[in-house]
Amino acid sequence: MPRCAARLLAAALACAALLPAAAQARTFPKTALRGAITFGANPPAIALNGSPALLAPGARIHGLDNMLKMTGALAGQKYVVDYTVESTGLVYEVWLLTPDEIAVGPWPTTPAQAAAWAFDPVAQVWIKP
Repeated sequence: MPRCAARLLAAALACAALLPAAAQARTFPKTALRGAITFGANPPAIALNGSPALLAPGARIHGLDNMLKMTGALAGQKYVVDYTVESTGLVYEVWLLTPDEIAVGPWPTTPAQAAAWAFDPVAQVWIKP
């Protein structure tokens, strides 16, 4: 009997590994803001909501498939994103959003909005007061 259970568990894990990344819902931290990023030709330079900005050293960029992306592969492209900023004002973590994720709203675009709204981390939604 234990061998059957082990085989069943191994088969279940193998099937789970075959699920596409898009089927797995991503979660975003409460500190994530929504915006538009254009990646420059000279990293770490970016345009964030039309204004010049910089990526932090060690910044992580999660692609549409949730795999980490290199800035060189994104040069010259514009995306709607959720992003976090570190204490020095540098952009630290970026999630390129799928159309379904973009449709989830409202999402704060400024720290003032994030401070005034309530965040439900389980449902991944913001509630305006």
